[in-house]
Amino acid sequence: MLYFVGLGLGDAADITVKGLEIVKKAKHVYLEAYTSILTVGKEALETFYGREVILADREMVEQQSDVIFEDSDKEDVAFLVVGDPFGATTHTDLALRAHQLGIQYRVIHNASIMNAIGCCGLQLYNYGETISIVFWTDTWKPDSYYDKIATNRERGMHTLCLLDIKVKEQSIENLMKGRKVYEPPRYMAVNEAASQLIEIIEKKRTEGVEQLAYTEDTICVGVARIGSESQQIAAGTLRQLTSVDLGGPLHSLVIAGHMHPMELEMLKLFAVEPALFDKLLEEAR
Repeated sequence: MLYFVGLGLGDAADITVKGLEIVKKAKHVYLEAYTSILTVGKEALETFYGREVILADREMVEQQSDVIFEDSDKEDVAFLVVGDPFGATTHTDLALRAHQLGIQYRVIHNASIMNAIGCCGLQLYNYGETISIVFWTDTWKPDSYYDKIATNRERGMHTLCLLDIKVKEQSIENLMKGRKVYEPPRYMAVNEAASQLIEIIEKKRTEGVEQLAYTEDTICVGVARIGSESQQIAAGTLRQLTSVDLGGPLHSLVIAGHMHPMELEMLKLFAVEPALFDKLLEEAR
């Protein structure tokens, strides 16, 4: 059996009891190591599990999946995923390939940012479509997700923004020359994402767009390392979040839609400027 095992969002101890039992008995244990990270490294997982953990990078998962599937029709193989296996990052393609090869698989679910984001106080059933915000370059500044934010905001829904991470990425020069040289890991922070979002609306204004999906004064929430002991949450205007430092990765950002007074009360607990939320609560009542 091939097991997709969710690890949760914090550290090694966040694995479920069921997941830990599978890891301890599996012949091979792979850790998907390119779409997300835990607050601890592979060594901490190995110590906690009492097992060797094999890092599975993008190349292995997407191009060399036969290595993962090897013997999984006869033995148990565990494929570990930070968060939930089919949460923010889906591994549907791997599951489909296993099915095509006649390999049975089972999913052990766990918490992901998709449900843990409720800790900021914005109700989960009020979220619209989730978007991803990618790193910009000097020549590539995509903003296609703006329309999804606009749709969510028109419906009064909150927008969860998953922020880009770059792990084991090659420069264009090394890619063109076929050199297996990789760039240092990069993780987008809330303040960088907020700055990009503001640059998008400034561009929309110059294009003559009058009804913007959001403004610098739109209430947003930045979160960092959700599920860990060093978890951080900051609520304020989009402009305020451009100056917030929430520390190390991983970060996510929420663009708020229509807010119930209870949601505003919760956001006030994490406010950059509490007086702002006092004003919003007075208006809401």
